[in-house]
Amino acid sequence: MDNRVLFSLKNGTDVRGTAIAGVEGDPVTLTEETVTAIAGAFCRWLAVKKHIARPTVAVGHDSRLSADDISRWVTNGCCACGSDVILTGLSSTPSMFMLLQDDFGADASIMITASHLPYQKNGLKFFVKEGGLEGSDVTEILNLAAEGTQPRTDVTPRVIEKSYIEKYAADLVEKVRKSTGKQTPLLGKKILVDAGNGAGGFYVDLVLKPLGADTEGSQFLEPDGAFPNHIPNPENAEAMKSVSEAVVKHGADFGIIFDTDVDRAGAVAPDGEEINRNRLIALISAILLEERAGAYIVTDSVTSDGLASFIAAHGGVHHRFKRGYKNVINESKRLNAEGKYSPLAIETSGHAALKENYFLDDGAYLVTRLLIALAQKGDLTSLIADLPEPAEAREVRLKFKEGCDFKKEGARVLEEVEAEVKASPTLSLAPDNREGVRIVFGKDAGDGWALVRMSLHEPIMPVNLESNRKGGLRGIAETLYNMLKKYDFLCADALKQ
Repeated sequence: MDNRVLFSLKNGTDVRGTAIAGVEGDPVTLTEETVTAIAGAFCRWLAVKKHIARPTVAVGHDSRLSADDISRWVTNGCCACGSDVILTGLSSTPSMFMLLQDDFGADASIMITASHLPYQKNGLKFFVKEGGLEGSDVTEILNLAAEGTQPRTDVTPRVIEKSYIEKYAADLVEKVRKSTGKQTPLLGKKILVDAGNGAGGFYVDLVLKPLGADTEGSQFLEPDGAFPNHIPNPENAEAMKSVSEAVVKHGADFGIIFDTDVDRAGAVAPDGEEINRNRLIALISAILLEERAGAYIVTDSVTSDGLASFIAAHGGVHHRFKRGYKNVINESKRLNAEGKYSPLAIETSGHAALKENYFLDDGAYLVTRLLIALAQKGDLTSLIADLPEPAEAREVRLKFKEGCDFKKEGARVLEEVEAEVKASPTLSLAPDNREGVRIVFGKDAGDGWALVRMSLHEPIMPVNLESNRKGGLRGIAETLYNMLKKYDFLCADALKQ
C-alpha cells in the first residue's frame, strides 16, 4: 500500500480517519483495504516485537455507525495472519486494556473508536499487556502494513464472541464496596449520567444501581453513533450545558458525563456548576493529597496558576508538562522512577490516569474514585471551595494559511515571541513552562497569563488566556495580537475579535 495513504491516518498513538461518506470535503480514508492491512500488520508486529507467534486479539468498539464494518475488516486482517479473534462487542476503551490484565484469553487488543470526533470518523487504538502503544510503535505497524503481508494458510483462525464490560464494571463496584465497607454506599444519593449515546451507558445499570444510587434523570444512555442529542465530549459547551441542566432539573447530588469511548469524564455539582478542566483536576488532586501529602500532580501545559496554588496549599507539587495524554502519563512514570511519588497524570481535557490503575486514562475509574469520596464525605464541592478561579478565561485557535510549512513557521513564531517577551519591561516568561511560550502579564498589563503553543497534530496555534480581573483578557489579547499580526501566514484576527 501507499505509505502516504497509511501515514495520513496516524494520529499520535492512534489511527484515525473518515469511515462514512457524505460529508462535503471529507472523503473516506478508513477503507476496508487500509483497515485490513493495519490489523494484519499489528499481528505481525506482535510476532516480531512481543514474540507472540500466533496472538489472540480482542476486538471491541464504541457506538459509532461504522463499528460493525470496521470490526469485520479488523477481524479479517487478524485472521489472514493466523491470529484468533475475540469479539467483545460494545466496549469502553479502558476495558479493552483491563481485559489484558485479566484471565480473558487475549494477548493484545484493538479498540475501534475515534473518541469525540464527528459521526463519520472512526479509528483504531492498540493495547498490549504493558499498556497502550507509543507513537513510534504505530509508525512501525504502518510501515509493516505498507509492505503488505502473505496470508497464512497453515492455521485455521478461531473467532468467538465474548463480552468483558460486565466484568470490568463488577470490578469497579467491588472497589467502591471495599473502600467504603458498605454494599450500597450510594443509597440515598441521586447520581445522573449523560452518556451522549456513546458507550458509557453501562455505568448506570452495572455500577451505580448495584451501589444503591438513584439514577433518575440519566440521559442518552442508548448507543447511537449518529449522536442525535449532543457530541459525547466533556469539553463541548452544548454537552456540558445539557448535563448541567439535567442535574438541576432532577435535583441530582452529582452529575457525570462521559466521552464516546469512556476514557474521559467530566462532572457536575448539585447546583449545575461544571466540574471539569481545572476544577476536575483540583478535585481528584485533593482526594489523592489527603491520602498522601507531597505527591507530584502532573498536568498538561494549559492549567491555571490558581490550580498550581491550590495543589501547593493542599500539600502537593504541581508539575506542568506538555499537552497529550501520553506525554503526561510518561512524565508521571518518569518522576516515579526517580523516586518522586506521582499518583496522577491528567489533562484539562479530562484524560486522567492514576498510578494505582496501571496509568490507564479511564473516565469510569476516575468517576468511581470521586464517588468513593462522595460516599465517605457526603459532599465533594467543599474539597475545591478554596480553588482560586480566574475572572476570565478563553482559548483561541489561530489557523495557519493553507500551503505554508506550519511546523517550521510555527517554531519560528514561538522563538520570536519568546525573544520579544524577554525584551519586554512589562512581560515575563513563566519559570515552569514545558511547552510553547507561557507569558506572565503583570497587574498593569492584564493581570494573568497566556500560553502560545503549537497543536500536536493540526495546522493550528492554540492560545490560552486567563486574567484575574474582569476586562483583563482584552489587554492580554491586544498585546498578543500586536505580536502576531505581522505573520501573514497566521490568521491572528481571532485574537482581535
